Amino acid sequence: MNRRFLFVLGSARPDGNTELLARAAAEQLPAEAEQQWIRLADHPLPDFVDLRHDRHHVRPPSDTTTGLLLDATLAATDIVIASPLYWYSVSSLTKRYLDYWSAWLRTPGIDFKATMAGRTLWGVAALADHEPSVADPYAGTLNNSAAYLKMRFGGVLLGNGSGPGDVREDTEALTRAKTFFAREAPLARFPHQTA
Repeated sequence: MNRRFLFVLGSARPDGNTELLARAAAEQLPAEAEQQWIRLADHPLPDFVDLRHDRHHVRPPSDTTTGLLLDATLAATDIVIASPLYWYSVSSLTKRYLDYWSAWLRTPGIDFKATMAGRTLWGVAALADHEPSVADPYAGTLNNSAAYLKMRFGGVLLGNGSGPGDVREDTEALTRAKTFFAREAPLARFPHQTA
């Protein structure tokens, strides 16, 4: 099965450092790997309302933002969360997209959890700090989401950049980008789980 990558761009700014780093990594993908890029700022989701216990869930129509994102998510073998590090976690646009995963768990006819199992979640983030450990909460959010859904987690590609285009000067990040998607991603595990 050919891989199909969904790049979910969570920055409020187009062509920001996170997107530049994600595109550098995507350039290394094999030609047969499909790519779909969705900028969340161009497809704003409505405020998330937790209706998990409401019995009237329906599948959102494909011609809505929610339906577009659901269909793209279900079609992907690899989901890349490309969100800058905002206050040590993902952006609000990205968090809202992940919140919708809760609703999709209860949407009839798609079996979201079983469908996502075995697929791979990746992260790409630009941060303004030179200490990568400040991104641990960001990586934890993605890892734990993947673990809950029994997905694989490929880790987070971090690059340094605050001002426009700064990440182009981070030669170490650009070098890591060349092989980021080439490695085998392990099955995600919660931190409390043993090997």
